[in-house]
Formats: sequence, structure tokens, C-alpha cells
Amino acid sequence: MSYWIYTNQSIFQTEKKKEQIMDKLFLVSFLGLLIAACGVAGNMLDDNFNLLREAEDLDIAEDDVELFEIPSWTSERGGKVLVNVDSFGAVGDGVSDDTQAFRKAWETACSTPKSVFLVPPGRSYLVNATKFKGPCADKLVVQIDGTIVAPDEPKNWDPDLARLWLDFSKLHGVAFQGNGVIDGSGGKWWASSCKKNKSNPCRGAPTALTIDSSSSIKVKGLTIQNSQQMNFVISKSESVRVYEVRVSSPGDSPNTDGIHITGSTNVVLQDCKIGTGDDCISIVNASSAIKMKRIYCGPGHGVSIGSLGKDNSMGIVTKVVLDTAFLRETSNGVRIKTWQGGSGYVRGVRFENVRMEDVANPIIIDQFYCDSPTTCQNQTSAVQISQIMYRNISGITKSTEAMKFACSDTVPCLNIVLSNINLEKKDGTVETYCNSAQGFGYGVVHPSADCLSSHDKGSILIDQKENAELVEPTRDHIAHTEL
Repeated sequence: MSYWIYTNQSIFQTEKKKEQIMDKLFLVSFLGLLIAACGVAGNMLDDNFNLLREAEDLDIAEDDVELFEIPSWTSERGGKVLVNVDSFGAVGDGVSDDTQAFRKAWETACSTPKSVFLVPPGRSYLVNATKFKGPCADKLVVQIDGTIVAPDEPKNWDPDLARLWLDFSKLHGVAFQGNGVIDGSGGKWWASSCKKNKSNPCRGAPTALTIDSSSSIKVKGLTIQNSQQMNFVISKSESVRVYEVRVSSPGDSPNTDGIHITGSTNVVLQDCKIGTGDDCISIVNASSAIKMKRIYCGPGHGVSIGSLGKDNSMGIVTKVVLDTAFLRETSNGVRIKTWQGGSGYVRGVRFENVRMEDVANPIIIDQFYCDSPTTCQNQTSAVQISQIMYRNISGITKSTEAMKFACSDTVPCLNIVLSNINLEKKDGTVETYCNSAQGFGYGVVHPSADCLSSHDKGSILIDQKENAELVEPTRDHIAHTEL
């Protein structure tokens, strides 16, 4: 079942091919007109042409991971060997500790070819922090149809697994699927956070579900909710496909990122509905070839690359695509955030076909990010941000600054491309803020982003919309550090 909830799906799905063709035709026409008008283009115009072509060609394969069909449990079990946690002593009453039963069942399933680690429906299993380690025998399925619930008392958490709850590592070709729920019971963890109460000490908390050091993984249909901190982390993995996953934590739950990607490549998130107290999706260092498609986000802090560069560290993120998303009542829209003093780069990013409702900071690059109780010191080094495209983005902003490009004076943002942007405010005008940001726009861009074309600082206030029509948007490092 897809959680995609646009009322007019044909805008984003059935007409997608037509829109892509029209976008490319428009691009070709646009470039042709510029060439005709300018004669022999200068180096900057040539660079812009090349950037547009690169942005148009940026894509990530979605179907290159060999996965298997959902087995049939009622028809000869689909040729699988069923390993039911109940058979290993799990009680499933939500009170009894079923940790050992899960560990024993995992040992059997992991060592048995074509096995199914089954968490049956209709029951709630209390499981403490556990590492489920591979490598495992071929074609393992983790079928979660019941509810797995975490202990709710932080004081009783295993100090040796302080940042983990359900941790799966060193797996290949494993499918996680089902209609079940992974519930982190995070209420007491949130209440003890220093972001909830300044008198509390700042400390880390567990991630509900982690997939670490794995490859060719599929996750489909699960619900992850009320995590102690991050909900779902994909770490140091490659070729991961996440479909129709729902992530849910209260909007005021601190540091509860929905899906966090770190040190991973070739990851696709599709048809996911995410509402959290932090970033719906966050992509951090050493990640590349990440595609997000048909994403619903809200509440939360938006879809973010970063943060990167904290404590003078290096951060590198490349080749990221967000294609078709709906954001509602989030504190940011599409965001890139880096700390002063870092190094590395973010490049080759495309945000497109995004609709926003009552979103603060719809489009934002922030190279002065400072999630700290004290003022961050000014530093000259920074993560380089370049080759970023925003296309077919529209909706209602709660911020006067609908677009904000706050870039480093010494390491400016380069090659920002805007196309078909239409952001309005219900009760006032909108503007674009630029600091050390260079780029250009084509098609309708509202509010105007003329500040991108020069090195001038400041805001450009727009009182009147352009007279044009917008095309309708057709394990150390995986922890969220509290400050």
C-alpha cells in the first residue's frame, strides 16, 4: 500500500513522462534562445549550459537490486523455512521479555538457507537492545507482521548498546517486510532530553532500527514509530531499497530523524510517509547516489543534506535526487546545512516536483548552521556547495524569506540553478536572501533570485509576481548528537 496522498496523482505520476519531455524541450529552446541572443557565449554561459545538461542527466537506477517476491505463508510457505519467534519461547504479551527468543530465532534463521524470521501478527513483543549480525544464508526474509516494542525506561537500558535498539549488520540480499510496527517507546527519552529541559544533561539515545554494513537490502511496508532518537538509520551500506515505509514520531520529539543515511551509496526511498520531530530525511557524510521519490513529510524539519562539517570534520555528499514530494507544516523545506570550519563538498543535487503547504524556509542553504547552546565561532573554512538544481517547486511559505542562500564568504556557493519556482505567503510579500551565492534561474522564479547573479549581499524584496505561468509540479557517526 502506498502512502502517497496527493489528491491529483496524475500531476505527478501519469503525466510524468510528458513533463520530462516538455522540460527537456524547454531547456533546449531556452539554451537556443540564449545562444541566438548572445552570439558566441562566454565561459560563464558555457559553464551554465554544461551544468544544466549535467542536472538533466542526473539520475539513479531504481531497479538494479535483485530482490525476491513476498513469500506465501498459506501456500506451501513459498518454499521457505519458517522460523517463528513463538517457537523459541516468545510470549508476545508486550510485558514479558522476549529478547532471548528473538536472539535464538535469529541464530536459526540466519544459518538456514531460504528462511523466514517471522514476527507473527496480533501480538506485541518486548525486546531489549539487540544486535542481529550476519552474514546469513541466502535469501533470508525478515517478516514483521506483529509489533516489536522497546522497554520504556532509559535507566534500564544496556549501557553497552547505548545508541542502538534493533541493529542489523553485515547482511546481503535480505528483505525486511510486512505490515508490522517497530515502536521505540520514546516518551521518557524525549522528556529527559536537554532540548526539552535545559537543566537536563545532553546525552545520546538509541536508534530504533539500524541497517549497517549491508548490501542489496529491501525494506517494505513497515511502520517505525516513537523512536528514542533517530527512527531508521542506513549506515555504511549499498544498494538499499525502501518502499512504502511509514515513520511517525510527535512533532516535538527531539532529534527523531525519520530516515537517516550515512556512509551509504545507491539508496532509493520511495512512497514513504514521514512525520517526526526532526528531519524527515537526513543525508550525511560519505553518501552518494541517493534518490527519494514520492515522499510525504510533515511534521518535521524537512528534507536535509547535512549537517556536515561539525568540529572541523570533512563532509562529502554527491548525486542526490528528490523527485516528487509533499511537505506540510515543516520548519524547513529542502535544506542543505553545514557548520563553519568544515571541509569537503556537496555537489550534484536536484530537488524537483515539490509542493509545500505552510512550510518555513522552503528553500534554504545554510553554511552557518549552529545547533549549539553557545554561539559558534566564525571560521573561514567550509564545506563547498555547488551544482544544486531546484525545479518545479511551489506552495505556501510561512517565512518572508522563501529562498535563503546563506553561504560562506570564503567558500561561496556556486552553480545554483532555479527553474519554475513559485512560493507565496498568505499574508505578505516574499523575498530571496543571498550571501556569497552564485547561480542563475530560467522559467518563472518567484520570488526573484537576481541576487544570485552577483556577489552582492542582502535581500531582494519582491512586490509583484512576474507575469508568467508556472508549470505545475507535475555507529559513532550514525548517532544524532545532542548539544
